Amino acid sequence: MEEKTKAALYLRLSKEDKDKLTKGDDSASIQNQRLLLTDYALAHDCQIVDVYSDDDESGLFDTRPEFERMLTDAKLGRFNVVIAKSQSRFSRNLEHIERYLHHDFPNLGIRFIGVVDGADTADSNNKKSRQINGLVNEWYCEDLSKNIRSAFRAKMRNGQYLGASCPYGYVKDPKDRNHLVEDAYAADVVRRIYKLYLKGYGKARIAKLLTGEGVLIPTLYKRKILGINYRNAHECETTGRWSYQTIHTILNNEVYIGSVVQNKYRNISYKDKKHIRQPKEQWIRVEDMHEAIIDQDTFRKVQERQKLRTKQVNGGGEISIFAGVLICADCKHAMVKTYERRGSRRFKGYCCKTYKTQGKDCCRSHAVNYEGLCRAVLRSLKEEAERILTPKDITYLEQVRAECEKGSKKDYEARLQGMERELRRREVYKRKTYQNYMDELISKEEYLSYVREFERDIADLKENYRNMKEQDSERKCADMKEDDWLKRFENYIGVEELTREIVVELIEKIEVNEDGSVNIYYKFRPPNRTAVYENKTGEGTKS
Repeated sequence: MEEKTKAALYLRLSKEDKDKLTKGDDSASIQNQRLLLTDYALAHDCQIVDVYSDDDESGLFDTRPEFERMLTDAKLGRFNVVIAKSQSRFSRNLEHIERYLHHDFPNLGIRFIGVVDGADTADSNNKKSRQINGLVNEWYCEDLSKNIRSAFRAKMRNGQYLGASCPYGYVKDPKDRNHLVEDAYAADVVRRIYKLYLKGYGKARIAKLLTGEGVLIPTLYKRKILGINYRNAHECETTGRWSYQTIHTILNNEVYIGSVVQNKYRNISYKDKKHIRQPKEQWIRVEDMHEAIIDQDTFRKVQERQKLRTKQVNGGGEISIFAGVLICADCKHAMVKTYERRGSRRFKGYCCKTYKTQGKDCCRSHAVNYEGLCRAVLRSLKEEAERILTPKDITYLEQVRAECEKGSKKDYEARLQGMERELRRREVYKRKTYQNYMDELISKEEYLSYVREFERDIADLKENYRNMKEQDSERKCADMKEDDWLKRFENYIGVEELTREIVVELIEKIEVNEDGSVNIYYKFRPPNRTAVYENKTGEGTKS
């Protein structure tokens, strides 16, 4: 090597290398790379013009900060040789090896030297070995990527939380970094958001309320209060206000009911940082992995509430208890509010939107008085609830079900155990038949006949076993639906005041007929019945 050669030293350590260092192998550490390369440069009379060191950076990408700075300096002619511990420290991407070592660097008059592996672009004889090493290094990254993804999926299936940052309302457990624990202050904010939404507040209105009260948005809360070096890819320098999207995300995140939902995205390639959203059926969902901030019933109500279209129809921003559920029985369009024509413009009821905007040639008014509508719906609700089950009925039904489940569970388990024993016996007979054939106690034809018979028995037993499991799963699912049905009724037997929460919880839609009577369609379904409840009632409800 010529005297006074200007050299750049390039050092790199990836996360995978750091994992190795914890096991006692510090040969690849930044410090040792620096010593090795400095000794080499001095021994070959090189002038070290700069040291470029990338810590915790993958060799697959060329967007490393110090690597990019080195490329910029190379174009400025600051050095004419780059020295690294090995070619793999420079890059593990074959495409980059070809681009930089075999194209850009030669054009810039820059030589590359790998001290340990003997890579040297000044030696044309080892170009093929450099290319082969580049391919091997890329294969290594591909295999490593597969192994890491496989390990991550295994952890996801075990319910371990792998996110770099916790959802708002939680922090990582100091004793287990893959487990979430409640953050008291933020959890209270989350609970308040859910309560406000069920009271009729829209997402934008909740965001405005929290901003007005000076509640820190999740990004700033994590930085300023929790002291986390957190970065939101979507934030702006002026970000400081709660947004509709933030509220929407909180209201739809299953983490708040104790579930860990992961594997929502996947990388297009191990060589590309871009990722795409996975179909929901490929998400990995594990329930009851940490303390829930929101109970299941509240979360379900919020999801159902979001399916309704509601509007603020007056200056006060109040949302009617019937918003999103009240429609015209004939044209099926929404009903709109009506007011007194003189004086205070007091709200009095509803009429068909088509009639109001297009006239009586398109539809009739279907006018209904608000107070009369409330009385009719409340009476219908109480009648339906009391007709189906009384509190005494519910208690009796639960007792009977508990006794039945106890007996059926024992019978079910006994039948499963019997099938398992039969399967084991058939497998033993099958093995003994083979041994008899080997001992020449039976002929080949007899052996094949016995084996076919045993295999048919085994297949039938497995099919019956599988069917029993599926039937038990379906029964449990039906029981859960029945329990949900019972709970809904039990909560509203004897209710005296109609509220927005009750309407959203129980009613799918209310159709208003031309004479002011209403058809009420309930969301709930009694066991083994698919028909919707339809209740016509009219008590002079016309406006």
